[in-house]
Amino acid sequence: MDINVNDKLKMKKKHPCGEDTFTVLRIGMDFKLKCDRCGHEIMLPRSKAEKAVKKIIKPDGEI
Repeated sequence: MDINVNDKLKMKKKHPCGEDTFTVLRIGMDFKLKCDRCGHEIMLPRSKAEKAVKKIIKPDGEI
């Protein structure tokens, strides 16, 4: 999966605040994601994060 820093990820499940879009802050063995609504930052293992992604939205609008 081609995910880079500053990409927006639309996830299958929503964050408890109700938002399902997250911004990628860091990639590696773990992904650090920031909720676009409340700003909460979470760390997910790469395997779990890649399974949970529904759509990748690139910063320049390319999907």
